[in-house]
Amino acid sequence: MQAILALEDGRIFRGEGHGAKGECYGEVVFNTSLTGYQEIFTDPSYAGQIVVLTNPQIGNYGTNAADNEANKPYIEGLVTREFSPISSNWRSQQVTDEYLERYQVPAISEIDTRALVRHLRTNGVMRGVISSIESDPDALVKKARAIRRMDGTDLAKVVSTKARYEWEDDGVDPLRTDEPVEETARPDLHVVAYDFGIKHNILRMLSREGCRVTVVPAQTSAEDVLSLNPDGIFLSNGPGDPEPVTYAQENIRRLAGKKPIFGICLGHQLIGLALGGRTYKLKFGHHGGNHPVKNSVTGKVEITCHNHNFAVDPESMNVNEVDLTHIDLNDNTLEGLRHRTLPLFSVQYHPEASPGPHDSNYLFHDFRKMMEEWKG
Repeated sequence: MQAILALEDGRIFRGEGHGAKGECYGEVVFNTSLTGYQEIFTDPSYAGQIVVLTNPQIGNYGTNAADNEANKPYIEGLVTREFSPISSNWRSQQVTDEYLERYQVPAISEIDTRALVRHLRTNGVMRGVISSIESDPDALVKKARAIRRMDGTDLAKVVSTKARYEWEDDGVDPLRTDEPVEETARPDLHVVAYDFGIKHNILRMLSREGCRVTVVPAQTSAEDVLSLNPDGIFLSNGPGDPEPVTYAQENIRRLAGKKPIFGICLGHQLIGLALGGRTYKLKFGHHGGNHPVKNSVTGKVEITCHNHNFAVDPESMNVNEVDLTHIDLNDNTLEGLRHRTLPLFSVQYHPEASPGPHDSNYLFHDFRKMMEEWKG
């Protein structure tokens, strides 16, 4: 099956098609992680995006239910150098090609992903189309230019759960250490988690800290959340531009100071906006598992996992009210903040990532400690 990747600027890549036969449309971004492709497929933060994986061979260890970050893939399409037709791993339950076909995700391989990534780094992320049914590249470029831009698009309410639910432990070790999971005490803290595109491993990490977790839709009011009598409130990751997610910003303002709040990724950006800051779009985003971030409180450097296209402008934050706690050492992007007087903190990166570095797992313990102190 032949396939074409067409970018909005007219750049064309021809290769072999895999997964679902058809077309997909989205913003083309690249991820530099060496492993964890299934977690990338199923991260709701990738809604509306076609993902290029820089690791040259993808699919070689297959797929399995335990590695899902959501109930289905959220990437629009996949671009790889090599795509393995077989899986060679004792955990594999389905080969990757069949998995993507099952969920109607088109993929393209046998293209020069190094050239593609360099093109995106130089020119910035752009809209694109993968097609195994259209052979006219000019027609595909025209389709790419017609795709809605990510800027100004609220995707959080699109991917969010439609109904409130209680998270039940699925038995998966969130750290994937293959070591026996320690028996945790009976949950004695209640966390209400806003689902803007929440990952399963975040819920597992909260459960690992002995928390009972209630997940609520993105547009749930602050009053409805407080009526659940939580000990803490969590703001999840998610896709799209944070600026148009005004309902969440308003809810955060109404909740700030009433309960401890912890935000990750989109949750961090929404906190920044709620506190009067601004966000901006990065040229090609941060997507990978090895970003060095300096913790300005401890002076330590953490190796962290990232997946974001937007960032909070540190110049827009009131430093008399907010401490800027984490900075990306690659480009000085703001990666964390903590309010000086309110029980509220957030990070831009993913401390729950697995596979991935575990340097930042302490943040979930910090959240529990904050809830315990607030509870008194």
